[in-house]
Amino acid sequence: MIIFQNVTKTYNHGSVALDKVSFKIQPNEFVSLVGRSGAGKSTIIKLLIGEEKPTKGQVFFGSYEVNKIKSKEMPEFRRHIGVIFQDFRLLSKKTAFENVAFALEVEGRPQREINELVPQVLEMVGLKDKDHNFPAELSGGEKQRVAIARAMINRPDVLIADEPTGNLDPFNTWEVIKILTKINELGSTVLLATHDKEIINTLGQRVITLENGKIIKDEANGRFIIG
Repeated sequence: MIIFQNVTKTYNHGSVALDKVSFKIQPNEFVSLVGRSGAGKSTIIKLLIGEEKPTKGQVFFGSYEVNKIKSKEMPEFRRHIGVIFQDFRLLSKKTAFENVAFALEVEGRPQREINELVPQVLEMVGLKDKDHNFPAELSGGEKQRVAIARAMINRPDVLIADEPTGNLDPFNTWEVIKILTKINELGSTVLLATHDKEIINTLGQRVITLENGKIIKDEANGRFIIG
């Protein structure tokens, strides 16, 4: 499903973010990207969603060669990918329901469909009773669950979680990880970028470890090995 083929990414000031990185991710895998800040995790995510282009090499997602997607094709491509971030990125003046619904509204989906789908995903993340709450009325864990619901509303093939528990306490961290695991079990590929050693070692899933823009380890039942 996802292929990075000899991918190098350098920036104008000469710094190398990725150096000849190659890996494949199969459908329905749960893969964690680990590495210190600046190791290349965020660059991989930006290349995968088409936010940036590789300096050398190729990035494939299904039938797409991501670095060759035209601007007008990008919205259709991005429907295949859901992304959640450490800082939630919710719209403060919209309720939980409206934040999730917004992703469908921009596509011009009918209101009847929106009214049917949004409660389903809010229930999946355990927030059906918080649909009329604004972000300021939600805890950090609840905000992240709204963000997950928004990312999942289009039933993407892949969910990318970029440090999704970085701002959460241990209880809410594990609530979010449980939801990501459930999403994976329901058939979506999950790509998790995290610094959290305990999460990695408890999941027992594939781990790709990055250091200075290179893959130094890729293990099926990986452990957190950064000192």
